[in-house]
Amino acid sequence: MMPPFALSIYWDFPILLVVFSLVYSATRHDPWPKILREAVYWFGRIGGFLLFVGVALYVCSSLL
Repeated sequence: MMPPFALSIYWDFPILLVVFSLVYSATRHDPWPKILREAVYWFGRIGGFLLFVGVALYVCSSLL
């Protein structure tokens, strides 16, 4: 079990995902509708990947 203060770092992940997605999308597109559409797409891809890695690590650690 992790101490409560260690869990507070995970509140930063959604903010970092949103900022990263918006910046990456803004470098590829000029109009705001395309930027927002691409940002939502990347937010889903990166968030899904991190969720998959987190579940895989949890399963691996619970098996050992």
